[in-house]
Amino acid sequence: MYRDILYPTDGSTGSEAAAEHVQDLASSFGATVHVLHVVDTPHGGLGRSGGFVSDEFSSMSGRSAETGYEGMEMSDVDDALMEEAEAVVEEWAAALGDVETVTEVEAGSPYSEILRYADEHDVDAIVMGTHGRTGIERYLLGSVTEKVVRMADRPVLTIRGNESG
Repeated sequence: MYRDILYPTDGSTGSEAAAEHVQDLASSFGATVHVLHVVDTPHGGLGRSGGFVSDEFSSMSGRSAETGYEGMEMSDVDDALMEEAEAVVEEWAAALGDVETVTEVEAGSPYSEILRYADEHDVDAIVMGTHGRTGIERYLLGSVTEKVVRMADRPVLTIRGNESG
């Protein structure tokens, strides 16, 4: 029934809570787990490609699109973000034990990249954690998991993390 399971992770407690369920499902069905981390670049790209530091932010902060936080070159920031993301997916893939895994890092809007990846790799199910936010906090911050649940054309299993505040 499940040959390929997508496990999007951001390293949060919600993602951690989902890991056990992912491992159990994959072991039961002999499925491959696709461990995905999306580097959130809501304006469409990293660094100089026009998204990570917008022109509006640059004029307000005095930083240019060529330099990032505290004068770092944007390419260095991009590299650091991608390296950190690679470490996250490798750590979670290793935590799944003997389950066959594929790791991937993408950049973009998290919910849309999760949906795109699921379609491109024809996964059978998506298993992901949720932060468990409610009310105004969820409304203001949005919810990647909620958007994936509403827009996915395949089963989505959500696991609530045990966050304490």
